[in-house]
Amino acid sequence: MNKLTITLLLAALFAAPLAAHEGHDHGDEKKALPNLGDTPQRLPDGTVFLPKTAQRQIGVRTLPAAEEQVARSIELQGKVVMDPQRGGRVQAMIAGRLEAANAQGLPVAGQRVRKGEVLAWVVPSAGQIERSNQAAQLAELKAARQLAERRRARLQELADTVPQREIEAAASEVLSLNGRIAAIGGGLSGRDALVAPVSGVIAASNAVVGQVVEARELIFEIVAPDSLHVEALAYEALDLGAVAAASLAIGEQSIELQLVGASRRLREQALPLIFGSRAAGVGLRLPLGQPVTLQVRLRESASGLPLVQRALVRSPANETMVWVKTAPERFAPKPVRSQPLDGSRVLVVGGLQAGKRVVVDGAPLLNQIR
Repeated sequence: MNKLTITLLLAALFAAPLAAHEGHDHGDEKKALPNLGDTPQRLPDGTVFLPKTAQRQIGVRTLPAAEEQVARSIELQGKVVMDPQRGGRVQAMIAGRLEAANAQGLPVAGQRVRKGEVLAWVVPSAGQIERSNQAAQLAELKAARQLAERRRARLQELADTVPQREIEAAASEVLSLNGRIAAIGGGLSGRDALVAPVSGVIAASNAVVGQVVEARELIFEIVAPDSLHVEALAYEALDLGAVAAASLAIGEQSIELQLVGASRRLREQALPLIFGSRAAGVGLRLPLGQPVTLQVRLRESASGLPLVQRALVRSPANETMVWVKTAPERFAPKPVRSQPLDGSRVLVVGGLQAGKRVVVDGAPLLNQIR
């Protein structure tokens, strides 16, 4: 075999594709992508595959995160209290037994009342000996009044010979006895009226017909339907001049509150702050004593990405995170750092870039996909 023949054979041998042995792969073939189908599932890298049909079913909605300069806020715990200018309490002045003021009976919680309206009567209660002493004293006063009236009549008949001052003294004595008789008689048979001090709605009623009450006992509480007051406790040093306003979240809605005043004395190492709002029906949305959380806005500003509160979820490691849409059917978790902004929004200050599409509706359901 000449040299030309050998050269041609070697060239043909190296030009032919090499076949892999059985059980071996040279990696020339492209790997096929997994077929995820139409089932929502959590992928090994932590992302979630969610088809479009499932996104519509659970109501997934995304919005791009935009950086803004917003007012800084803090979170304070508080409770609903009565407006001292528009609310009131009805207490018994004397000990006795309760009676209804009219045929409709005693007012109940939630009933509207008017200022000056008689809500109930308190029939005074006294012991047998005390009542006997009062009756005896009343009898003596009535007898003394009869004598005084006769003396006054005689002096008036002798007006020409008797000094005028004696006639006036006799008349004054009769008036004094009449007043004492009326006072003691009212104590034996009179009733004390429980009157509404303000117009509003009865928030609490501790009255039952026939109930025996003590003096100064609380019977009714009345709140104004158009006024809401919240007392919040600040355990850290707070410049009152830096407080701009506050908001209170009730479900998906938020109520704006203004700073009414602040105590100048600490109570249990905390400074009480009073926030209020006046609007139609706002005083009936929360009961007295209801614990609430206030988002207090300060006059200082902070930079971050405002998001709705419902966009934040918890990871299995109990970290705060949001879901970011990375592809039409792919969502990736992003741990973030946030701080309260108002009653319905938070301010993301770390872990998220502006422009990313964040899941604002359906995040809790998306977080449950495994």
